[in-house]
Amino acid sequence: MEPLQRVTAPTVDVLTILLEGDGPMFGLQIMQLSGRPSGTVYPILERLERQGWIASEWEEHTDTQLRRRRVYSFTAEGAPAARDLLATRPTAGQRS
Repeated sequence: MEPLQRVTAPTVDVLTILLEGDGPMFGLQIMQLSGRPSGTVYPILERLERQGWIASEWEEHTDTQLRRRRVYSFTAEGAPAARDLLATRPTAGQRS
């Protein structure tokens, strides 16, 4: 797993949402919870996956009109790394 070189506010949002989720989440769900557009969320998800923080897979749907959708979840190393990263970042209103 590669360390994140660029940790922006949208990246923090995506990591937080994934940590707070109760399992794999799909991109639209992350967009809705973060209030961020697809042009922000999907590049972050792609970068996190490329660097080994998250993994994705296609989820098949047989009971809905959706044929399938990509779901994202942390890798074994990704979740603890995300917790550590978020714990060391200043919160809003704090200055480092």
